[in-house]
Amino acid sequence: MENNKQEEREGWLPTKDGAKIVSEVHTTRRTYGSAAEITNSYFDIAFTPTEEVTHKTVWPQVLACISAASFHFPIGIIVGFSAIMIPQLRASDSEIFVDKDDETWIASLVVLVVPMIAPLTGYLVDKIGRLNVVKLSSVPYLIGWLLIAISWNLPMILVGRFLTGFALAMGTSPAVVYITEVARPDLRGALICMGPSMTSLGMVVVYTKGAFLHWRTIAWMAMGYCLFPLLFMTLWSPESPVWLISKGKTQRALKSLTYLARNEKQAGVPERQLADLLREHNAAPPQVIENSFSRLFHAFLKPTGFKPLFLLLSLFFFQNFTGVYITIFYAVSFFQDVGSNLNAYTSTVLIGIVRMVVGLLTSYLLRQFGRRPLYMISGTGMAIAMGISGYFTREIVLGRMESNFIPVICVLIYMSLSVTGLMSIPWTMTAELYPIEIRGMAQGLTVSLAHVIMFSALKSYHFMIEGLGGMYAVQWMFAGISITSVIFVFIFLPETHKRLLADIQEYFVHNTVYLLSKDKKPVPTIIPMTGSLTSKPV
Repeated sequence: MENNKQEEREGWLPTKDGAKIVSEVHTTRRTYGSAAEITNSYFDIAFTPTEEVTHKTVWPQVLACISAASFHFPIGIIVGFSAIMIPQLRASDSEIFVDKDDETWIASLVVLVVPMIAPLTGYLVDKIGRLNVVKLSSVPYLIGWLLIAISWNLPMILVGRFLTGFALAMGTSPAVVYITEVARPDLRGALICMGPSMTSLGMVVVYTKGAFLHWRTIAWMAMGYCLFPLLFMTLWSPESPVWLISKGKTQRALKSLTYLARNEKQAGVPERQLADLLREHNAAPPQVIENSFSRLFHAFLKPTGFKPLFLLLSLFFFQNFTGVYITIFYAVSFFQDVGSNLNAYTSTVLIGIVRMVVGLLTSYLLRQFGRRPLYMISGTGMAIAMGISGYFTREIVLGRMESNFIPVICVLIYMSLSVTGLMSIPWTMTAELYPIEIRGMAQGLTVSLAHVIMFSALKSYHFMIEGLGGMYAVQWMFAGISITSVIFVFIFLPETHKRLLADIQEYFVHNTVYLLSKDKKPVPTIIPMTGSLTSKPV
């Protein structure tokens, strides 16, 4: 085990997207192996200009990465659309009739697509390139929105939602892989955070339009949202040099590096970067694909495999059945049901804005504080806020109280706290808990199963309301599961912040219950990261 720790300090380890990884994408990108370093690289926003590296010199990287991440905006339109479509379909003058079961399919179907095409996405990312997969996702995106816009029955809507689900899976993860390979480490985190921020912005836009426009009009307009990212990527985003080198396209890699370093003051920077990338690529051991599934299966038979899987799937269960994603996909309907006197669309827009702003703050919190305290504070606050909201909803439904804005305030607090803990931490920890040798495939499997859990939560929302006896009971269920998740984390979840990956693996070999383990304090072993497109600062 000590040898493993030493390798972490001295060797290069592969990185993966901690939030949206869909399969084992083969890259030659490397970072040092502290768990904190791997995760902090996604949340580092501490770029400091120097005489050699100014804002002007890094601008080509920034522009290329933002352009690649810009497809997250139309993804936000997809995610938020069900929230404004379902209430309009409920209206008495709707030309398409849907029942509550139909509504759950409209909301949840896009999520179900993600695990279904995860292997295809991972294969294409390696086969045709990072940016080409993002561009390719515009095809099902456009066809899906066209079918929704011209639909005259429910099956056409569902087929359209199914196709836009392809874009949801194919348009995000490749962009994150691209950013990890192109951006400097001190810019990488801020640029990766641009993706979720653009998704939140897209949700705010579609929520706002839903208050004024018919869902068909919004569907027609949505088709245009993918055109701008395609234009931006064509103009400003060269293909990843790492991927080009992996395919033997050295001259194109040099051209890409030259474009990204066009504002550098020093001469010969692209050539040095190319030499480093080639050296790193040639030194990488060949990957064995034939036995990868067998290796994954045997790895999950070990404590370092099945214990992290149990913890992560538990966290994803708590994440979804505390209502985190239900309040996103059913936002307008949710506010109509809680009994507030504030307009449901206005409340939904407020939620979208709060989620976007708090999401930016979360990138700082995840870098500075441990996972356990963040999660427990988040879960406790969510339980209190949702419990109070459920009480007021019950009193309003029973006629003991006039409709008021208190439920909306409680849900705003609930959503703010969820972003800092239950929404973010489970995705983050997929990059921290698994052993290096199976991390890529294990993350892909875990995230696929997480989307299955998400689908089940979204699909069962209306059945929760009917089965539990009302909206107030659902809110109390969310509160109860939030508290249960806090207790679970307090007992079982190890702290990973500022710990070496080898220390985490050693913990799982010898421990199951965190409260009974001997070492409960994080080890502040942080190895400063250096590097740009390769492993060295420009």
